[in-house]
Amino acid sequence: MRKDQILVTYGSDLKRMAGELMAAADVQAQLKSGMRIALKPNLVVAKPSSTGATTSPELAAGIVEYLLEYGFKDIDIIEGSWVGDDTGRAFEVCGYRALAKRYGLGLYDLKRDATVTRKVGGETLTLCRRAAEADFLINMPVLKAHCQTALTCALKNMKGCIPDREKRRFHQAGLHGPIGALAKALPPQLTVVDGLCGDLTFEEGGTPVQMNRAMLAWDPVKMDAYAAELIGLELSEVPYIGIAERLGAGSTQIGGDTVIELNRAEGGAITPQATRRVAHLAAHVEAFQACSACYGSLIHALQRMDEAGQLGRLKGKVHIGQGNRGKAGAGIGIGACCKGYERCVMGCPPSAREILAELTKER
Repeated sequence: MRKDQILVTYGSDLKRMAGELMAAADVQAQLKSGMRIALKPNLVVAKPSSTGATTSPELAAGIVEYLLEYGFKDIDIIEGSWVGDDTGRAFEVCGYRALAKRYGLGLYDLKRDATVTRKVGGETLTLCRRAAEADFLINMPVLKAHCQTALTCALKNMKGCIPDREKRRFHQAGLHGPIGALAKALPPQLTVVDGLCGDLTFEEGGTPVQMNRAMLAWDPVKMDAYAAELIGLELSEVPYIGIAERLGAGSTQIGGDTVIELNRAEGGAITPQATRRVAHLAAHVEAFQACSACYGSLIHALQRMDEAGQLGRLKGKVHIGQGNRGKAGAGIGIGACCKGYERCVMGCPPSAREILAELTKER
């Protein structure tokens, strides 16, 4: 396998598939004795992988067994869930605490980690130390959609390697620019994608699509370019991919020999296609620097209203986001940042149930 290629394998046994990918890429040849290896799954929320939100522990198990077979034992699992969720709970619910115990791995909540800074161009990024100082960082994203950036896969998954205050700053800055810069500041050495059943509506899960595949790439930018193509998105719809390429973090070029399939599609693998449901719901939202957790709760509430035929009850747009701090106005605000609005669903973030209750109140 060349460093500019992507490997794809089909099936439903992610543990086996991960081992196949690692062997086909001859990953052990890139490793040196004594390296500190870190696995970074997507545990954005405390929900099992079957919901389409998080990385299956079976993918991690396949990678770990491959590494142990070649004598690499200094292996940690690292993650920091999104603002408003608890990483420790995600480790438990998603099966990673049991995984770490089974194989004797380190398990680290990056929300509690020390930080370092790195500069990319004129921007200074704050990174969690364990991620920044790992000798070999294996990125393990889920192929899924995102309610604000259209796609989340290789590049956006690295956002779990920054502290919560930096996550908030990323949202203040519009996400795409900082995510592109993060790709340059903290490039993973390897990306192995869980494409078994990601949610192609939004990142919090709940509407998984069975895709039955796993993928491996050395270049995370190329991986995201392929992922976007795979679910029917144009690169222009995911600006951070192009930003990362311009900063020198990788390439978006995909040629005829870029994608290498290790087997024929099996187990009901389908060609995934992102839905446009979120865009329909977001038409009712006035977002200004909104964090993903808060925005995701709002989208869930609006989806429930849409299913019940109640979206027409909304009068004007719903306001959300950090950019509303200190503002006052008529209408409905979502989250503590919007407490100055006439009506506000407090919380950081509020739950979808709380938002739905307020949006559907008789007035």
